[in-house]
Amino acid sequence: MAGSQQVEGTADRLASALEPVLDGIWARSRAADWGIQRQAFADILVAVGGKYLPSEALPGDVAAFFETLKLEELALARSCAAGHERAWEVFLTRYREKLFEMALGIAREGAAARDLADSLYADLYGVNSRGGERVSKLASYTGRGSLEGWLRTVMAQEFVNRYRKTRRTTSLDEEVEQGRQFAINAPDLAENSAVTSNDPRVEQATKEALTALPAEDRYVLASYYLDGRTLAEIGRTLGVHESTISRRVDKLAKGLRKQLLSGLGRAGMSRRQAEEALEGDVRDLKVNVRTSLAQDSAGGAFLPGEAQGTIRRAKPKD
Repeated sequence: MAGSQQVEGTADRLASALEPVLDGIWARSRAADWGIQRQAFADILVAVGGKYLPSEALPGDVAAFFETLKLEELALARSCAAGHERAWEVFLTRYREKLFEMALGIAREGAAARDLADSLYADLYGVNSRGGERVSKLASYTGRGSLEGWLRTVMAQEFVNRYRKTRRTTSLDEEVEQGRQFAINAPDLAENSAVTSNDPRVEQATKEALTALPAEDRYVLASYYLDGRTLAEIGRTLGVHESTISRRVDKLAKGLRKQLLSGLGRAGMSRRQAEEALEGDVRDLKVNVRTSLAQDSAGGAFLPGEAQGTIRRAKPKD
């Protein structure tokens, strides 16, 4: 009973702080165009605030938090989750082609990319039901980062899940013998670096984690995730087998997540808050990820010549 009363009290406090700015937020969100009324959208916002805002947040900070959300994308996603036809038309116009492009960038093969994109679309549409109701993954989008970035992260996680299932039945040696280009946990860097751009502590922790890596590790990550080089190409540059690079990237991605969680903890976040922060998309960060990965106080002197050139030629993405 006490817990329920506390939750209700938090919701009332957030709703009170939201009310002075609600009209403007609701209008900018275009929620009414997609069948979400003012109070219903307020309830969505309060639920998001209750998940991420600290209990001691002042009214001004609460209102500022709501203003930073991707309001139109949040309204569109939640309307799609509710099955609004007009919202789905807009969603398909904006993201159907992008979903396949994302999938192709992750799976790197046309048929596998199409299957991955179609599978995600089914989850977004909510073809599975629970208790007779549609269940759409879009209902979990909170608007803290871009919808496109969130979609990329969800797709990446689905690809990782598929890969892990496959890896349980296919040995590493078999894949090497077949000459396969490893589709290792490529999305894990996006997943593990995927953080909200609203909190400077996240920006700082990400920058510190990346710049603390040895130069060769930064080269491997930048080559694979930012430059799109294959594991085989990176392996040839460093003089090792692509399977070694596969394991190395997997280990680096997992290590980065641990470093980020540790850094966010030192910055004052609870474990739950830190884990929640690692949900968005690295592209929503204000930190220049490429620059952080390319930094080398030693001037790249111990890297192979090709690696040095790649790092020096790298230009930050817009």
